[in-house]
Amino acid sequence: MAKDQLPDIDTSVPQSARIWDYWLGGKENFPADRAAGDAVLRVLPGIAVSAQQDRAFLGRVVRFLVRQGIRQFLDLGSGLPTVDNTHEVAQRVAPSSRIVYVDNDPLVQAHARALLRSTPEGACDYIEADIRDTDLIISEAGRTLDFERPVGLMLLGVLNHILDDDEARQIVERLVRRLVPGSYVVISHTCDATTDELDGEAMRRAVREVMDRGGTPIRARSPEQIERLFAGTRLLEPGVVSCSRWRPDPSREPGPEVPHFSGVALVTGDE
Repeated sequence: MAKDQLPDIDTSVPQSARIWDYWLGGKENFPADRAAGDAVLRVLPGIAVSAQQDRAFLGRVVRFLVRQGIRQFLDLGSGLPTVDNTHEVAQRVAPSSRIVYVDNDPLVQAHARALLRSTPEGACDYIEADIRDTDLIISEAGRTLDFERPVGLMLLGVLNHILDDDEARQIVERLVRRLVPGSYVVISHTCDATTDELDGEAMRRAVREVMDRGGTPIRARSPEQIERLFAGTRLLEPGVVSCSRWRPDPSREPGPEVPHFSGVALVTGDE
């Protein structure tokens, strides 16, 4: 996209979608984003690998959901379009899949409108909205998705921007109430777990680096806190784990454990 076509944004302030794009090797970022990204890399050298593993998780989980019969996806906090977006992965397997993306960054909106192209059999739409406005999201997404049928609700790397634990849980609860049984909820989240591979304090320092630079606020949570976000659903095996360890491809070596945890749950209607 040409620079003179960019929406009116403040490029002096780092933004999470653009920092993530930088870690993934993308080009849609600015000096403030790269400076914030580099500051985090100095504290957490493996964060770029974490971003790559989270992207690989997206591909695995979308393919899993398609195998379960899901043909509709609501992807909140979608970030900047890159390779193997949700609709590309889903429609590669099931061309009739319908996908709605949601983000509140005007740069994401500009790129989404320009780059997110659906198959003729399916549909792809984009909504500019804050994930807190669940009524608006469901109403607008209803132009493309049929909420009388199962939906794959994707919440990848977005609930960590909701700092209050109760508010984060309530957002998920409000969205789940609008989903019929047979739907799925997918969450990936910045994690401050401490294991042999992960340094929880390093993650907390990295979060402070971004916030001190005026970037999007981030709240790292423990695996137990992330699991509580799935309240009212049936969490599938292996539970909440490093995104690299969620049902890895058995034909490949699993990726390194990273401080970005994930889980997938089934909406049953009777939890």
